Amino acid sequence: MERNLSLLTDLYEFTMANGFKQELGDDRATFDIFFRNVPDDGSFVVTAGLAQAVAALKNFHFDDSDVEYFRSLHLFSDDFLNYLHDFKLDCSVTAIPEGTPVFPREPLLTISGPLVQTQLLETLLLNIINHQSLIATKARRITYAAAGRPVMEFGARRAQGPDSATYGSRAAVIGGCASTSNVAAAKEFGIPAAGTMAHSWIESFPSELASFRAWAKIYPDNCALLVDTYDVLRSGVPNAILVFKELKKSGHKPVGIRIDSGDITVLARKARKMMDEAGFKDAKITASNALDESVITSLQADNAPIDNYGIGEKLITSSSSPVLSGVYKLAATEHNGKITPKIKVSATRSKTTLPGIKKVYRLYHNGHHHAFADIIALADEEIVSGQRAYNSNPLATSKETVLDDFRAVPLQQTVDLSKTEPVTTDVFGIQAYSKQRLAELPHATKRLINPDTYTVYITKNLYDLQQKLEAEELR
Repeated sequence: MERNLSLLTDLYEFTMANGFKQELGDDRATFDIFFRNVPDDGSFVVTAGLAQAVAALKNFHFDDSDVEYFRSLHLFSDDFLNYLHDFKLDCSVTAIPEGTPVFPREPLLTISGPLVQTQLLETLLLNIINHQSLIATKARRITYAAAGRPVMEFGARRAQGPDSATYGSRAAVIGGCASTSNVAAAKEFGIPAAGTMAHSWIESFPSELASFRAWAKIYPDNCALLVDTYDVLRSGVPNAILVFKELKKSGHKPVGIRIDSGDITVLARKARKMMDEAGFKDAKITASNALDESVITSLQADNAPIDNYGIGEKLITSSSSPVLSGVYKLAATEHNGKITPKIKVSATRSKTTLPGIKKVYRLYHNGHHHAFADIIALADEEIVSGQRAYNSNPLATSKETVLDDFRAVPLQQTVDLSKTEPVTTDVFGIQAYSKQRLAELPHATKRLINPDTYTVYITKNLYDLQQKLEAEELR
């Protein structure tokens, strides 16, 4: 049975919902989740967490103890408490599939339903989507820097809690990682479990060589040795080579070594030379020790002979940019069948929202498979050649353009909350899909430093609606 996360919600969601129930009755609403800024000054976010968000929605309910707790706060009407007791979700969801690169201001998840219900879902949905999208985006940066070399996620012990560790592992694979050290995540999501040994294994034996021999005896076909407990070049690698020779004589093939400290480039070069000269050219070198995309980029630029990377805290916490500030904003309300677009106006121009129920399209030049822009439109609009469009970035210097010679592919999909498996749970399938969608983007937008801006347009109708509502609110 899925865990019930219905109380993972800020108190003001409930006080507002109680008020809505009394004042606005059966009004309905549509909310969008989107973000304004990209972590690490990148150009896009890899969206993740939809499967867990949908599971949480399907199991959203309140048991007797929840209702009694709310009663004890003396904040809520009996009618609202009875509503919670008999709660049944009556919402619809559209979402951009997990693994898709998405850009600022694009609705990556839209939920419609009774205003009372949709308000209650804000904190829970943001918690799930923000976290997994943040880690998937960081993993994309790290695996991009690794340039095809496998990246193992090693961060469970430094994650901010068990859920962050487990769902962070899932998100890391969506972002491109090949395996995880987290056994819980490996089991739950079908991810290869990976790991070698800790320094404590080596220190527990009379000598480093004795510890290596014991490991090889127990795991003759999975012999990857940690060589930096004492001295990589004078002790670790020579002892590893001795054990590798013993394994080879008994018909086994060693995996390789891991270096977890020191000047990785220098140590890896010398270790590679030593293993090659000993006849172990196929033995792999894994590097770990507080790595991230900047360190990996440096190692790659130095042509360090690294075959695999193990990444811990800087991936699982996205430590260089640890927050994805996704927001949940009201786009429209519905009263007696009449839909009214809504806008949030701010003195900070970038915080003014896009009103109305919307769709997002990725634009491709006819005859090509590479995307050149996205466009956000009102849900009932048709996207056609010759379309006038406006840059969605309120700070852009060039605002208006005419779009020609393109095909528009909708990004959002309807999520059927009634299905047992509403979205794919195959993380490597999501990873493959993500790589396909990433390949469609202009190369310059994927750079780790100073990436080019990928333009997101809004249609003239959406632009005019935003301007009209903004003027009315400021009147």
